Amino acid sequence: MTRSGQEYLEALRDGREVWLDGERVKDVTAHPAFRATAGSFAGLFDLARDSPHAPDLVTGGVHRAYAVPRSYEDLVARRRAYKVWAEASYGFLGRTPDYMASGAAGFAAAPGVFTTERFDGAENALAFHRRLAEGGLHCAFTITDPACEGVRVVGERDGGIVVRGAKTIGTGAVFADEILVGTIEPLPEGEAERAVTFAVPVDTPGLKLVSRTSYEGNARSVFDQPLSSRYDENDALLVCDDVFVPWDRVLTYRDVAATAAMWWETPAYVNFVHQSATRFWTKLEFLAGLSILLARSNGTDTIPQVTQAIGRLLGMVAQAKAFVLGAEASHEPVDGGRGGVRPGQEISFAQRIMAGELYPRAVADIKLLAGGALIQTPASGRDLLHPELGPLVQRYVRTPGDPAEGRLKLLKLAWDALGSEFAGRHEQYERFYQGAPHVYLTMQTWAGAADACESLAQACLDGYDLGTTK
Repeated sequence: MTRSGQEYLEALRDGREVWLDGERVKDVTAHPAFRATAGSFAGLFDLARDSPHAPDLVTGGVHRAYAVPRSYEDLVARRRAYKVWAEASYGFLGRTPDYMASGAAGFAAAPGVFTTERFDGAENALAFHRRLAEGGLHCAFTITDPACEGVRVVGERDGGIVVRGAKTIGTGAVFADEILVGTIEPLPEGEAERAVTFAVPVDTPGLKLVSRTSYEGNARSVFDQPLSSRYDENDALLVCDDVFVPWDRVLTYRDVAATAAMWWETPAYVNFVHQSATRFWTKLEFLAGLSILLARSNGTDTIPQVTQAIGRLLGMVAQAKAFVLGAEASHEPVDGGRGGVRPGQEISFAQRIMAGELYPRAVADIKLLAGGALIQTPASGRDLLHPELGPLVQRYVRTPGDPAEGRLKLLKLAWDALGSEFAGRHEQYERFYQGAPHVYLTMQTWAGAADACESLAQACLDGYDLGTTK
């Protein structure tokens, strides 16, 4: 049985060191900058524990994301579980617990990658997977170095190592039980002290999380900011101030090759894409639905140009869906089949290109459909309740097919999704969610079917010459 949402929230009250606006947060489950989003994460656990969705979310007593898929049918079942959780936040919670769960399953599918001449982390990788699965834990990760002083090993002690430095973009780390700290970028051979991967509880002494601005904390109400008030998963800077890490928590150690290979020579990264591609598809479904509601409210839904614009957005939804289904259908064996199967790498990698380019276009198209009404909405839903102001708002904010309250509610939702600071973060997030373009575009040249494409073009060239007649 998976743990309940209440059990998850209680686990967050562990004395973790979270900083926001120059102050240490005593309890993320009670602080106005974090409590509603913590509740949203808790709701995911409750869906898996006791809801009609539980059969889709749980297998063998653990979330399906932890199960190593052995067949195409297993991949489909895992995707259905991803979809349930993605729909719970309309795609706006990106790093839900199933994200790192799928990565841990990837490690467990090919643990031999963690065995090197210097350090054997295979059993630790398997233990990491078991610990998360059996505890139903929420694990975040930080795998990107800042411009200077990334996390590095500074010493060894009895029973473990000491690390110091920082990692950036700890998405969801404030709400996690554990954090996996590593490096996904290739490291030069001379940087062995940075070639380390480990997982520790968030309340580990010396570990600090420095939060960015909280959009939830700045939200006035759920009515006025329905998304940012509940689904701000936060991003934090992780600082390790001489943190002690026990040996059994270390996955790779002073090995540049293994520290990179754990992402690319196991199914871990492709599993990440499977989860995130499902969430992206769900998010586009939400945005396309929002565009339809806006057009109807504006009374423009029968105008041919508007109908065509909505058709384009629905085509984007179909593209996002097709990448998920295509990656599943093109599944590949892991470790000669001993590690089960993974989604097809070529299509999975291509999804990263599509998503980063498609999301800004979708947002721009919906802004055009919404029109100027987005920038001229009453400041708060409370205006509707004011004895003097309310009747004016009721009279002048409505449209022929939409009373003022419904109209204002829709416009507030649209602005939060499209134009707010929260929305700006999500547009940037989708652009770089799976790495920088110069990285994933380069990777596509070796993951894609470049040789087959070249061969087909060469076959055409080889099929004629100057002497060829009609």
